[in-house]
Amino acid sequence: MNIALGCDHGGYELKEFIKTVLEQMGHTYVDFGCDSKESCDYPDFGAAAARAVAEGQCQRGIVICTTGIGISIAANKIRGIRCAHCADCLQAEMTRRHNDANMMAIGAGFTGKNMAQRMVEVFLSTDFEGGRHQRRVDKMMALEG
Repeated sequence: MNIALGCDHGGYELKEFIKTVLEQMGHTYVDFGCDSKESCDYPDFGAAAARAVAEGQCQRGIVICTTGIGISIAANKIRGIRCAHCADCLQAEMTRRHNDANMMAIGAGFTGKNMAQRMVEVFLSTDFEGGRHQRRVDKMMALEG
């Protein structure tokens, strides 16, 4: 699977770690930045990663900022994106099973490397259940107008 990555300065170190996790799992990735811990704006990088997912260049996306909140909001502004801010493995699993989330946001200020690694593994290996959940996903996506 090809994964879109994006972060701001607060998520830079965790993004670099997640790259190694993806490589170990056999996934490829496209890194949309940022490229250092120098202060920058999360909407720029969250939106770039989200566009790659929405346009089909990448199958899923992972975005990171200090809280995970701002970058998830930015990603969700892109048509076709369902980005869930996840803080643990159960959330990463259930957002795939029930919401067919195509992106996950992580808060680097609250999530350690071990938890982030497991969340990425779960997010990328969990399938959407479909069924009654498809109807709900369709209704969410219809809200885009």
